[in-house]
Amino acid sequence: MRLSELQKRVEEFEKARGWDSFRESLIYAHLIEEITEIGRFILEKEGYKRSGLGHSSPGEDLDSEFAQSLTLFVQLANRFGVDLEKALAKEMAKMEKRFNAEEWRKALGRDGS
Repeated sequence: MRLSELQKRVEEFEKARGWDSFRESLIYAHLIEEITEIGRFILEKEGYKRSGLGHSSPGEDLDSEFAQSLTLFVQLANRFGVDLEKALAKEMAKMEKRFNAEEWRKALGRDGS
């Protein structure tokens, strides 16, 4: 699915449920909640936090957390009139110039030498 198709689908989904009247701040708060759940999963996976030691498990449905986060992110982009395909293409071109791959591999000691 192209990003433009995703944006249209999320917009239609939102309108069909009357969610298009929700303030952007509410969508943002929900997005942060979902991203926090992904963060909790990562912290638990890396052993920084463990269930049962004062922390509850973020759950096993990481795919769902990413999908919810993406949907909310797209909702915000739609609200502010951001064309994600154009924005991503522009940003990637800028980043490719700014962060030279060869220089970064060398700086990280991954240049094959």
